[in-house]
Amino acid sequence: MKIRKAVVPIAGLGTRFFPASHACKKELFPIVGPDGIARALVHYQIMDLLEAGIEQVCIVVQPGEERLVMDYFRGPGEAYIKRLEKYPGLAHEAERMRAALDRTTFAVQECQEGYGHAVYQSKAFAKGDPILLCLGDHLFRGGHTSCHSQLMQAHEVCGGKSVSAVNRIHADELKGYGTIAGKRLQANPHLIDVSLIIEKPSVEVARQELRVEGLEADEFLGWFGMHALSPSIYDILEEMIARDIRREGEFQLTHAQELQRQREGYCALEIQDGKRFNFGTPQDFVKSLTEFAEGNTAP
Repeated sequence: MKIRKAVVPIAGLGTRFFPASHACKKELFPIVGPDGIARALVHYQIMDLLEAGIEQVCIVVQPGEERLVMDYFRGPGEAYIKRLEKYPGLAHEAERMRAALDRTTFAVQECQEGYGHAVYQSKAFAKGDPILLCLGDHLFRGGHTSCHSQLMQAHEVCGGKSVSAVNRIHADELKGYGTIAGKRLQANPHLIDVSLIIEKPSVEVARQELRVEGLEADEFLGWFGMHALSPSIYDILEEMIARDIRREGEFQLTHAQELQRQREGYCALEIQDGKRFNFGTPQDFVKSLTEFAEGNTAP
């Protein structure tokens, strides 16, 4: 089944950005694009998804935050819009924002119970369809084809199985990513039949259990920040929540993905024609801010 829906969780507290995140939600921080226009982080996410062919987007928020995002995309009043007439590019952007809002809905995470719990709140939105899930504090840029489109195409090639985008990480980065083991498909070496998924493994465990052919020593494949997920992910998350199956006190999406792999198989796509921009910490934010504005696509 072709993916037509996307989910973007932004319900996190943004603790690492305090006190700025106390004044303004992190995903509404301004990011300047290569065209010189300053947009909110979540603005790029929505536009990128719609341009990739996604028809409906669900944003997972904390209680009350849906109004913040709606007000942003609805834009200013008519008097302000009239002032934008001298800046045609900005006036056009205001029109695009309002159009995007018509294809955006919201789900609310009432309490902070982990990333898997946040994703589960979009079950009613998915209505049994596969989804494209994107991290709320990452942006992506493809080369010839958008990263979103590459992953959606891989989902079709893999017959509807869940597919996670991955890229190469080194041993010192393992503490921040879900990481896989698996075998590359002979007909398409960028696709991997996943045999194991571990969230934030130790270096020792990764060396023993998370090898993929074609990588250098102490080089691994970790989460890129987007996943094409088959509908069963919601059933697994529901089961985890009902049975209170947690990791480090939270309902982890990565654990649900490993259970899904065990039950129906799982694939990964090594992204080589594209780049992710991580805005998750103040240090990453500063680095990505410059690279994103310059229009970089090389990993």
